Amino acid sequence: MNHILKSISYIFHPLFMPLLGVIYYFSITPRDYPYEIVWAKLVSLVILTIVLPIMLYFLLKTLGKVESVYLKTTSERIIPLLLNCGVILIVIQRIITPTQILELYYFFIGILISTLVCLILAIFKFKASIHMIAISGIFMFFVILSIHFNLNLNGTLALISIIIGAIATSRLHLKAHTTKELIMGLFIGFSSQLVLVPYWL
Repeated sequence: MNHILKSISYIFHPLFMPLLGVIYYFSITPRDYPYEIVWAKLVSLVILTIVLPIMLYFLLKTLGKVESVYLKTTSERIIPLLLNCGVILIVIQRIITPTQILELYYFFIGILISTLVCLILAIFKFKASIHMIAISGIFMFFVILSIHFNLNLNGTLALISIIIGAIATSRLHLKAHTTKELIMGLFIGFSSQLVLVPYWL
């Protein structure tokens, strides 16, 4: 059981959530995007939101700025969160612009907002769960998409609800977070997507 719960934290790592949201969007959208455009966006996002952060992590680890991928202390979180803000800014300026894909643009604006909130909390020595922020942001984005495109995504939303519970259980079991930190992460993830609804729904 310990190995299973530990694996959940790796499988549903926050690094993978933006790409998951984009892949799911392209799989359900009624709009017809050329294959070449979709492929180019996905490759660009893999490089910027997964490969680049991993490289930056190893650089920070080499420099002694972080000790582990879990970023256990609030002081360890500050530089990675700042760098992640920079990465998301590049994405919304170069890869997912409002004139191209409005829904995904605001999805990444929501990710930027939640990252900034998490950064501010880290500065004030509060460690909100980034895992919960990421998965709850995905959940709320899918809820909004179901309304926006008038689609029945109940099966997907039920599955993500189960995943949210599994992640919360995993983080508590590993003693990575307190219940309060998990609830705060859940709230940040939900609200960062929800506040943007008037701009694109």
